[in-house]
Amino acid sequence: MGVPWGSRRRKLTDCPVTRTDAETDEHGGGAVTEARTPADIEADILRRRQDLAAALDEIAVRVHPRTLMGDARARVAASVDRTAGRAYTEANRRLSDARAAMVREDGSPRLERVVPAALAATVVVGGLLFLSARRRRG
Repeated sequence: MGVPWGSRRRKLTDCPVTRTDAETDEHGGGAVTEARTPADIEADILRRRQDLAAALDEIAVRVHPRTLMGDARARVAASVDRTAGRAYTEANRRLSDARAAMVREDGSPRLERVVPAALAATVVVGGLLFLSARRRRG
């Protein structure tokens, strides 16, 4: 942000102005004595008006409804991407854990775990099919 209004007080007069080392000119010079002409003052006012117009244009763009909607969409998309990434990572971890529980390090299946899991799955699927067929009949 720029310097707040009124924090650097300058008198706009036609008489010469002496600045101390603490108040150097824009080019880094030391103490300077200068006589400000009306043309200098008008040029300074014009420059400040242009700076103010540019600042107002930037504010107008930032608070425009389309800009606000675009920013909101970007935040939502980033949040969805993070959530989807976390879900994928968690699902992948659980799948790896389940595979590790069913397969030995050499790649052969652990029959003592695979057979009971397959039987349980068969019973569940068979029960669901039986209930579904029973509801259709009756």
